[in-house]
Amino acid sequence: MGQPLLSARIPDKLLLSLDQGTTNSKAILFAGSGSVVSIARRELEQEYPKPGWVEQDPEKIWKTEIRAARHSISKAHLQSITAIAITNQRETTLFWNKRTLEPVSKAIVWQDRRGDRICEDFRKAGYSDLVRKKTGLVLDPYFSAAKICWLLDSSPKLRKRAENGEIHFGTVDSFLLARLTNGSVHATDYTNASRTMVFDINKLCWDDELLRLFKIPAEILPEVYPSKHSFGETNEKYFGRRLPIEAVIGDQQASLFGQAAFSRGSSKNTYGTGCFLLANTGQRISDPPNGLLSTIAWGLGRNDVTYALEGSVLVAGAGLQWLRDGLKLSWKSSDVLKISRKLNSNDGVYFVPALTGLGAPYWDTEARGLIIGITRGTTREHLYRSAIEAICYQTRDIFESLKKAIDFEVKVLRADGGGSTNDFLMQFQSDILGIRIQRPLLTETTASGAAMIAGLSMGIWKDLDEISKSWKLEREFTPLMTKTERNQFYNKWKDAVNRSRHWAQN
Repeated sequence: MGQPLLSARIPDKLLLSLDQGTTNSKAILFAGSGSVVSIARRELEQEYPKPGWVEQDPEKIWKTEIRAARHSISKAHLQSITAIAITNQRETTLFWNKRTLEPVSKAIVWQDRRGDRICEDFRKAGYSDLVRKKTGLVLDPYFSAAKICWLLDSSPKLRKRAENGEIHFGTVDSFLLARLTNGSVHATDYTNASRTMVFDINKLCWDDELLRLFKIPAEILPEVYPSKHSFGETNEKYFGRRLPIEAVIGDQQASLFGQAAFSRGSSKNTYGTGCFLLANTGQRISDPPNGLLSTIAWGLGRNDVTYALEGSVLVAGAGLQWLRDGLKLSWKSSDVLKISRKLNSNDGVYFVPALTGLGAPYWDTEARGLIIGITRGTTREHLYRSAIEAICYQTRDIFESLKKAIDFEVKVLRADGGGSTNDFLMQFQSDILGIRIQRPLLTETTASGAAMIAGLSMGIWKDLDEISKSWKLEREFTPLMTKTERNQFYNKWKDAVNRSRHWAQN
């Protein structure tokens, strides 16, 4: 299933969405109708220097994104590009020289767990409730604050430079903004700031108490603005003329926006390296149960903020990547659907992909990966299928927690991301949840969501109702399993998860 490309004359008003993700950098050019004019992508490597550590080269993040952007606009009329939007992998932490913009450390990726000891010490000291109340997050190394703290603690020289105001911190969006504007802008938006664990999502500002707790100098922090905001202009050397940057938003929130999930209770799940389920809770912050997060969905103005509940699966598509790269079980993405359908069932094989611990709703950094149910008849096809099914089971884990936190029923879940193109995965997800799964015609919802916000800023769309009408359904999946069947499968999964977590306790 491809994206709907425009074959007619290129429109007069175009929006360039820079979608910087964990495994690739994309640039997509959208027409005002929401149709795709062109797509360019560049792969991005990850580095694993130690168990639990995940890093990237900041220069490669920049170079892959700018090359994708230039390629995407190469066939368009430069004067037709109205604005740029930025959406990005969240929580990934970067430091760079304030003057030269050169990185001063590796980028610590959101999956990285090296800040676990820091968080554990704070949990033991009783700070979990404080962090939860102000940020909506759990005390976990997944978020930026623990990564910042670790970097500064591990290098006294770096800490001194930070305290002297010589370096800047930012998530990927801030780094791209700095590079695109030649250092004239040091900023982020509400959504990315809300994932740092030092931003008060109630007051919409950096929190002094949390900054002191994590020993983070305020001098290194970016200014924070709504997602819809005029962030500045690109330097003309990058695209041949100055282009306004009118939107910045974290990737999962951009996806929620791109799915036109504007009403309270509307939900989406993104199937990528990780898996992220978000439910719109309107203009109020919900008190989430243990395991879920409250987060800012987007800000369309200083006093126009929408919130969401979120559950984060740390390893989704990354489990399949590990089978391919770690166990050397070669496969092509195009073959996964055939492999999944080759078997009538999983034959009792379950894969708990706790390769970096477990995310929501467990937040167990000590859990370890587990494959159980192996017999002499087990084949690599069983492993592939178990990895795909694990994505769906982990989503149900989040869904079960979500149902305890909301006063509305989720009857439909909209899906996007690379995994959503797999019909087997979508059908199994519908079966395990017992609800309808809707896949849009345009699955690049992260990039389109960011572009839509920029379009609102530039007056291309007048309001959210107009954007909602542009969302088109490609296919809907409905449950085929009985309630008894889905619960039997899910109970075995829960048993496997308990074994995964029990391993660490011994």
